[in-house]
This record gives sequence, C-alpha cells and structure tokens, in this order.
Amino acid sequence: MAERYLYAFVNETATCLQDKILRNARDGDVGGVMGIGFPANLGGPCHFADTEGIEKVVKTLRKLEEKYGERFQPAQLLVDMAKEGKTFF
Repeated sequence: MAERYLYAFVNETATCLQDKILRNARDGDVGGVMGIGFPANLGGPCHFADTEGIEKVVKTLRKLEEKYGERFQPAQLLVDMAKEGKTFF
C-alpha cells in the first residue's frame, strides 16, 4: 500500500509540473512535504523520483497500472524524462 501511495504521489506531482500547475520541482517537493504530508525523510516527490531513478519510477507505475488500472498511468513528463535520462534536479 505504501508503494502505491508514494508512486501515485510522484505521478501526480509530475502531472502538475507537466500541466504548469507547479512552477518547478522544488515547489512540488515543498508543497508535497509541508502541505500534503509526503514523507519528509524521502525529500519530496521529485527528490524521491530522482533518488529511485525516473526509469524505475516509470516501470513501477506501469506495473501498478497493469494491476490497479489507469490511475497509475505514468505522466508523459516522466516517460519523456526516462527516455532522455533526465532528472528533476
């Protein structure tokens, strides 16, 4: 259950960045930790994604999508970042 929570949170943060709801990854991390309760020890959703590796995040989201449905479909931003080997920071 914790995995689903963490990866859904990362995915939603990426969607907010993609849709220009958030200005940058730092805002997503601060808002996630201070505003919504993302585990502070993981540094925020974008920091967590960088630490885990964007490619691993996408693979895990795809696995969760197969099991739990389209709500875990990876944000296009994450897919593109994984292909290009990019990180948030």
